[in-house]
Amino acid sequence: MSKGLSVPPEIPKEDGRPKWDNKFQYILSCIGFAVGLGNVWRFPYLCQIHGGGAFLIPYFIALLFEGIPLLYLELALGQCLRKGSIGAWNTISPYLGGVGVGSWMVSVLVSLYYNTVLTWVMWYFINSFQEPLPWSVCPLNENRTGLNKECYESTAVNYFWYRKTLNITPDVTESGTLQWWLILCLATCWAIVYLCTIRGIETTGKAIYVTAIFPYLVLTIFLIQGLTLPGATDGLAYLFTPNLSTLKNPRVWLDAATQIFFSLSLAFGGLIAFSSYNPPKNDCEKDAVTVAIVNSLTSLYASIPVFSVLGFKATTGYWDCLDRNIISIINEFDLPEESIMRQNYTTWISFLNSSYPEKIAGLKLKSCDFQEFLDQSVSGTGLAFIIFTQAIILMPGSQAWAILFFIMLFSLGLSSMFGNIEGVFTPLLELRIISKSIPKELLSGIICLISFLIALCFTLGSGSYWIDIFDRYAGSLPLLVIAFFEVIGVVYVYKIKRFSKDVKRMTGRKLNLYWQITWRFISPLLLLIVFVAFVVLQIQKSPSYAAWNPKYEGFPMKEEKVYPPWVLAICVLLAILPCVFVPLVALFQLTKRMRRSKEPSFVPPEVFSCQGANGNFYHPKE
Repeated sequence: MSKGLSVPPEIPKEDGRPKWDNKFQYILSCIGFAVGLGNVWRFPYLCQIHGGGAFLIPYFIALLFEGIPLLYLELALGQCLRKGSIGAWNTISPYLGGVGVGSWMVSVLVSLYYNTVLTWVMWYFINSFQEPLPWSVCPLNENRTGLNKECYESTAVNYFWYRKTLNITPDVTESGTLQWWLILCLATCWAIVYLCTIRGIETTGKAIYVTAIFPYLVLTIFLIQGLTLPGATDGLAYLFTPNLSTLKNPRVWLDAATQIFFSLSLAFGGLIAFSSYNPPKNDCEKDAVTVAIVNSLTSLYASIPVFSVLGFKATTGYWDCLDRNIISIINEFDLPEESIMRQNYTTWISFLNSSYPEKIAGLKLKSCDFQEFLDQSVSGTGLAFIIFTQAIILMPGSQAWAILFFIMLFSLGLSSMFGNIEGVFTPLLELRIISKSIPKELLSGIICLISFLIALCFTLGSGSYWIDIFDRYAGSLPLLVIAFFEVIGVVYVYKIKRFSKDVKRMTGRKLNLYWQITWRFISPLLLLIVFVAFVVLQIQKSPSYAAWNPKYEGFPMKEEKVYPPWVLAICVLLAILPCVFVPLVALFQLTKRMRRSKEPSFVPPEVFSCQGANGNFYHPKE
């Protein structure tokens, strides 16, 4: 009989775990972990390339049948077991211990590169205090006789990002040198993470009030400013006008499913860790629905200021194109100034084309198509550090907007880092290999120091290429595998009937038909389909990357290169490493049990139940 069964109802057993100060703090922490940089720079991009408002149809279907059920499962599991990812899965079944180790490994790998992205954000934030903004003008060349060639041939924004920030090499195989400015920013970022996570949720719980709420304030300010900019309505119309024909493309459905999955930070172990600090009697079903809905609404809310600014940038780009053509025409035909305006440009071009076709052809005028400017899609760092920074330059009071924008990105990233570190920190505290005499502050410091030293490789000239590799392989495929085994583990190993009783004790309600069907069939099937589709897409095309090479004949276009074999081997290793622990641990436990079963004193372990694992649950012998 487990110890939990002997505890009378009036004397709840204390397990010594820290607790959230209040329910709001816990919800904020989950929202902060889920709502990250992807909500600002990935979701709007997917809407842009996948038919605007039409993308919301597969997105919300994926949310309903994949996102919310998996989120509820993780929150319920953590609250039920009151353990981190490794301890939780070991408790359910020793054969599933590899699921916890795999999610712990993903949290480690993602934390390494995610904080480097915050390093770039910090570097831009520091430079935002300069007047004029350093990415608004090209520097002079070494002889001071003209503009820097690389900057002149591309743009000031591109030059500051690729040369002054990354000092990027033209190939992933060329490491380059460590960039001292990035090392200092990286050290500062890890110091901030350490100070905020020094005592686990006891300190992150306080910091989350700022890091989770502040981005919403900045997004609202950007929303108000964005809607006043010329072209904002065109940007929003582009975002929300549905192109339903795109729904025939399987890629749209795949991107919707993966966006929901990664956006909610499922299978990292951080959500299990966060919910493990809850009291046993807590409505985790309501928590899961709340966090999922807030996360999706945040993505939609963030898209409005983003597309307002992108509409503004497209409008100014279109106007600039027209103005250059107008000047060329006026000079060629010796027309009075202001005779040709933006409003009558089309009429003049039609007239001149019919009257003087050879002269017009000789001018080599640029094709000014407003739709083409709107169609310029980019996600991730390209949206944040190139497209958005370029738009900020054009805004009145650009310095203030740059400062606000990068503070917002830093806050978003930092609150997600809390969840990643918690996914690393909590399981380590519960493992027997680490002495309980080691203070939390020391363990947290060791984790951050080791992470900083490993992450130094990302400050090399080739660092951004490697971050892209880590993001594409370590933070994608393994999560799908881990989540699949999480659902299978709860539904078919632990048994959904038993888990349903545990949920009833926590929430006061039985699992309804929706949870039963999604957990038993729909969610695992969706995960399997997404996994297969993801692998097929990777196999169909040889993995490649876009290199910034000033000597490339098509410069400033990026040069498309194929990864060399040794880099491909690392890509495969990053994808397989977290997954391989699932069968390895199961095999180890099976071998261990077979050996012990031969011993005369061997007693088969009892079937685990959350009811007995948690002393705060009192139930009579059934």
